[in-house]
Amino acid sequence: MSNDTSYTAAGKGAFGDYAEATRRSVARSTLNGLMTWLGETGLAAARESAGLQAVIDQHAAAVRDALIEAQWQLPPTADIDWSSVEWPALRLIAICSLARAGGYV
Repeated sequence: MSNDTSYTAAGKGAFGDYAEATRRSVARSTLNGLMTWLGETGLAAARESAGLQAVIDQHAAAVRDALIEAQWQLPPTADIDWSSVEWPALRLIAICSLARAGGYV
């Protein structure tokens, strides 16, 4: 057996980087699917309704401001301390839970 430590359970090293890149690719694909399924139609409707656009802008600003205030960026999942997950990650996980419960994923 080799002493190569490029693969570890914690996701560090070459294989861990590959796994992280794969997770990011899958997340991007999922977001693209969300845009296709809901976002494009919703944004098109917002272009036709100033009131809807204003509400969407308010929600986007609230999320953006909260993330900026927290100076938060999604860490590699191998680096997350699951006993004390930060609120932005919890919010995203909750959205995933709702999507799964609704049969969307």
